[in-house]
Amino acid sequence: MRHANRRGRLNRTASHRKALFSNMANALIRREQISTTLPKAKALQPVVEKLITRAKSATLADRRILVAKLGDRDMATKLINVLALRYADRSGGYSRVLKAGYRYGDNAPMAVIEFC
Repeated sequence: MRHANRRGRLNRTASHRKALFSNMANALIRREQISTTLPKAKALQPVVEKLITRAKSATLADRRILVAKLGDRDMATKLINVLALRYADRSGGYSRVLKAGYRYGDNAPMAVIEFC
């Protein structure tokens, strides 16, 4: 059964959602803090947490999976060499979502997602 599996659709097709999360994850890894809408930030958080968890083991297969998911070898390298070492002793909770008010144009709830 599919009870409570609604989160993270964002009114997009599967391929559009995959590309969106890949681009947002790349931006978050590059800048370590991005501003986006609250639903997108909440949907991106588990994606990024799983990427960091995979980067902590850093086997060859994990590296290839990270490059495939991110589409950028440099960001996968930063994930493994910088962020995975930063969170080596932590077993989860690598990022946080902070509410940041409402957007001026359409009053959409905004949020900042960052690594903690």
